[in-house]
Amino acid sequence: MKWLQFFTPAKSMDTAQAKAFISTHPSEKTTILDVRQPSEYETSHIPGAVLIPLSELSDRLEELDPDKSTLVYCAIGGRSRVAAQMLAGKGFKKVINVSGGIKAWKSEIAVGPQDLGLDLFSGKEEPAEVLKVAYSLEQGLREFYLTLGEQTTNKKVKDLFAKLSEIELNHQKSIFQAYLDIGGENVKMSQKDFEAMVEVKSLEGGLSTEQYLELFSPDLDKETDVISLAMSIEAQALDLYQRVIVRIDNPDSRQIVQNIANEEKAHIESLGKLMDTLKGTN
Repeated sequence: MKWLQFFTPAKSMDTAQAKAFISTHPSEKTTILDVRQPSEYETSHIPGAVLIPLSELSDRLEELDPDKSTLVYCAIGGRSRVAAQMLAGKGFKKVINVSGGIKAWKSEIAVGPQDLGLDLFSGKEEPAEVLKVAYSLEQGLREFYLTLGEQTTNKKVKDLFAKLSEIELNHQKSIFQAYLDIGGENVKMSQKDFEAMVEVKSLEGGLSTEQYLELFSPDLDKETDVISLAMSIEAQALDLYQRVIVRIDNPDSRQIVQNIANEEKAHIESLGKLMDTLKGTN
């Protein structure tokens, strides 16, 4: 009888439908489950995906929330179909197999092991400390864009880097305002004073400048390459924030990280629209 769980029906979506589902459903109510091996996950994975290899899934079900929507994927769809049927048989309420798997995924991916960048967060942070770390990551990325803008001779690309750095500056302003809001009337400081308290440890997503450039090898004179690089960095950031959420104890701190992750998701979508516009003019 125990094998009947493998034959419990589970809904399937292609990767385009899965992407639309992820973009229109709150990430705090959705689990993206990768059932491949760690080496496969490290090479490429959907941002925010939880890794539990198929061979370990039956013993690690307690790590998943059966009340959340669960999108399951693998390399091409075979392992994920088995996993989805297993979860459905175990009482998970909404399980979706992503047919085609990561091979058919036509969107931004994240790279690296499950613990990439997690050293930036202890998991014990109070809301103010979370905001300081987030501010430092935004600051590091802004400086990255400014530095790259100095390396290109293409004026359109220079303007694009300036625009990207301005977006990060606006993110920093919103994080600073959130810090002031937490402190209430007792906190009186300028953004410059706040910035002096912040240590820049890494770029968003947990990789260094050199690692991003080596990984994606962009042509810094091409607008589409620059936007692709920006989307990849934002995908790494989204991946990091969603992995951090599950390890933070303070519920207010978790909500702050969730809000920042949602902003990263929206930023990726806006960059995608900009990419479509540029490709349409070429």
